Amino acid sequence: MNYIGSKHKLSNFIFETVAETCGDNLSQKTFCDLFAGTGIVGRNFKPHVKQVIANDVEYYSYVLNRNYIGNHIAFDYEEFINELNLLNGKKGFIFQNYSEGGKAGRNYFTSENGQKIDAARTQIEEWKKASKITEDQYYFLLASLLESADKVANTASVYGAYLKHIKTSAAKKIIIKPAVFQETTNSHQVFQQDSNELIKKIKGDILYLDPPYNARQYGANYHLLNTIAKYDTFVPKGKTGLRDYYKSDWCRTGEVLKSFGELIEKAQFPYIFLSYNNEGLMSQKEVQTVMESFGKYTLKTKKYQRFKADKTENRNHKASETFEYLHILEKS
Repeated sequence: MNYIGSKHKLSNFIFETVAETCGDNLSQKTFCDLFAGTGIVGRNFKPHVKQVIANDVEYYSYVLNRNYIGNHIAFDYEEFINELNLLNGKKGFIFQNYSEGGKAGRNYFTSENGQKIDAARTQIEEWKKASKITEDQYYFLLASLLESADKVANTASVYGAYLKHIKTSAAKKIIIKPAVFQETTNSHQVFQQDSNELIKKIKGDILYLDPPYNARQYGANYHLLNTIAKYDTFVPKGKTGLRDYYKSDWCRTGEVLKSFGELIEKAQFPYIFLSYNNEGLMSQKEVQTVMESFGKYTLKTKKYQRFKADKTENRNHKASETFEYLHILEKS
């Protein structure tokens, strides 16, 4: 899944730095990913640590992490996936409000794919209500649908806008592919809470922070994934069909530094790692000042290709590469 701030390309760098800093006995440690997003970092640590705690305030993220992190024991799913792919389309909420040919005229999906998403989402809910699937299977199937729908979305990348004409990848017929998770002996925890509230209730060994870097609210950029995941009824707003969404202080220039300081103060973890970059709302020096007031601070950097969700000429930052900062605090 294309995702703002995805750590897919940086996951090895993060893992190696954490292992080097915290020692070799990761198998006895609890790792917390407090702003988990699609869960890439937590998935990388899952087979190597005692337990992963994953959290994100967005529901689509909770669904993905509830599957990839929360699910850890194998179960049957082939029959359900096959049945979902054989369903006839249904002119439901996604078709009418977000698909080509729907009453709203928003081309996020082709007519056929919008109807297939409606049919699959309805079927998953019916199986849940009839107790034909377990809670683990429910989130597995939801995650599978979300990722498969994202692959045929008619957007540049995020859901802040749809494309006027159907692009090649969006014209393909949706095929729901299983969101296969990694099995582990140990269980894990997944939350959907405000990070500054959850940090007061949890503790562990390694805290990894990957908060938003800029003013773009994730709830707006990925509103349609939330709508498919929740499948609730509301009146979509404006040209892009927005729903009401959570507005994070981590995306506000005047609030982010305060939120960061409060979180570090409340954190009951001896090792804290913060992923940030040189284009973020907080400067490297501001982060360093906060962290140094709570213990030993070090910094690692890595250059990588920046995320592009729009045309180069429309971006405030025109550089093709950016520097990822991995701030490290050994809290005293």
